Amino acid sequence: MIAVIQRVTRASVTVDGATVSAIGGGLLILLGVAEGDSRRDAEVLADKIANLRIFSDSDDKMNLSLLTTGGAALVVSQFTLCANCVKGRRPDFFGAAKPDTANELYEYFCERMNTAGVTEVKQGVFGADMKVELLNDGPVTIIINSGELKK
Repeated sequence: MIAVIQRVTRASVTVDGATVSAIGGGLLILLGVAEGDSRRDAEVLADKIANLRIFSDSDDKMNLSLLTTGGAALVVSQFTLCANCVKGRRPDFFGAAKPDTANELYEYFCERMNTAGVTEVKQGVFGADMKVELLNDGPVTIIINSGELKK
């Protein structure tokens, strides 16, 4: 599982011109589910992200997590994170999990964020053509691969 995490002041998802999810301060999480990912990947990734100290404390040091700030999470499925760009000029997406599996693990990841203590977990619409708008705070953008966390 691959997550691109962006610390945001606000973020929203629009489908067919209608806003389907929006948050204030917190994290926008773009989540790619790869072939071979499991519930364990979702668990370790959710725990890492919920506790990742990337929010500023009173001394302007990154010492606070999403849990300690009470921030929200907006999770957006994004199979293109599993793109293979090694050959040619058009990426292939054979490394992405099949839609049924990907959706199940995406939903489970969102549940695990909530279980980890994130009280506001919003979602995009799996498989939809989404327009994602955000105001990146910092900017702070971090990429995490669950495979590296399980070692």
